[in-house]
Amino acid sequence: MQQGPSRTALAAASHRAAHQLLDAGAVFPDPLAVAIVGRPAADIAADAEANPAGRGMRWFIAARAKFAEDKLAEAVADRGVSQLVVLGAGLDTFAYRNPFEGRLRVFEVDHPATQAWKRERLAAAGIAIPATMVFAPVDFERDTLANGLARAGFDPARRTFFTWLGVVPYLTAAAIQATLETIARVPGGAEVVFDYSDPPATLSPEMARHQQVRAARVAALGEPFLSFFEPADLHALLSGLGLSEINDLGPSDVVSRLMGAVPGENAPTRGGHVIFAGTAQA
Repeated sequence: MQQGPSRTALAAASHRAAHQLLDAGAVFPDPLAVAIVGRPAADIAADAEANPAGRGMRWFIAARAKFAEDKLAEAVADRGVSQLVVLGAGLDTFAYRNPFEGRLRVFEVDHPATQAWKRERLAAAGIAIPATMVFAPVDFERDTLANGLARAGFDPARRTFFTWLGVVPYLTAAAIQATLETIARVPGGAEVVFDYSDPPATLSPEMARHQQVRAARVAALGEPFLSFFEPADLHALLSGLGLSEINDLGPSDVVSRLMGAVPGENAPTRGGHVIFAGTAQA
């Protein structure tokens, strides 16, 4: 959004905070999640409890963050990754609790208005900006990721991990492909975790109704859903770009592998996915 911060970024941050308060951070503990939202904990919890339909999204947001940070830890330990690019960072807190301080430089990429708002939230919460964190302002629809990273001092010769959470559904197909192409072309090699949704027409009637409600809500905020993918089509796109190392977790996998629960008898097989893709190591 041109005149202010992303409203959906605030919603995602509120879900992460509510996960700490109502679920004790069972899937994804984040000690900074409540502070950065900037609202009393009791109000955050009360709002979440008043909206029980949002529980599934709250747990999915926690699960995708867990998957991203688990894969990042593997990349740092096993593949020598030394740069993290957080695309559409919103109120993400990883850079401010970075367990790889001194080994991992973090670049936060987001719209300038959202970054200005985040700086205000960090200052109000008393959260220091570490020397290893760099803001890289980019409007995904009007600027190129490569230019934004170059301005921020990104080193393309180093293997890099990208997280891209809660962003893809709001971008055009052209913007998504352009961003994936930039990631795939990093000379030092690259890996990315992002989330996406199956096309609405493929969902069960109940899931489709929930999706319609969410779509109407984000459209009213001025940030409508624009893109969905069939998994096979997305995998072909990624492989064609050179991001051939693919690990795609669908709804049942998210529940069993990330939430540690057994999917119920009527658990959906279509819906939200979280996916890892990477270029082969030299």
